[in-house]
Amino acid sequence: MSKRNLTIDIDPRAYAAVRGLEKYISESGLDKIHYKLIKIRASQMNGCAFCIDKHAREARELGFSEQRIYLLNAWRETELYTEEERAILALTEEVTSIANHGVSDEVYNNAVALLGEAYTKAVVMGVITINAWNRIAITDHWPLK
Repeated sequence: MSKRNLTIDIDPRAYAAVRGLEKYISESGLDKIHYKLIKIRASQMNGCAFCIDKHAREARELGFSEQRIYLLNAWRETELYTEEERAILALTEEVTSIANHGVSDEVYNNAVALLGEAYTKAVVMGVITINAWNRIAITDHWPLK
């Protein structure tokens, strides 16, 4: 993989704009554990090694078990995730792959029923934010640390 100039070095304002989204998320009431689930799952889907590694390490620091991290890409096949977490993961997957079929009423309405509309909107913004980071990291070739 070739070394590329980083977005933050070329135009720090672009990086700052995504940091602004992170600030919104931190003030939105989105639970840190929920946000880690979002970050890891979207990063898995996008193939962002840097973000998967970073957020899996941070999830361990928050008390995630190895099993919950390892099985996240197969969350539908296990009972390790709560009903709310499952709704968040389903919404994460649909927003991340939005070009394939949009966000279904079933997934969106289930999230709203379980989480409330405001929290669901915070989840969506969390998904949008990690997808932005994934695209920057992948395009810039961020190295693993």
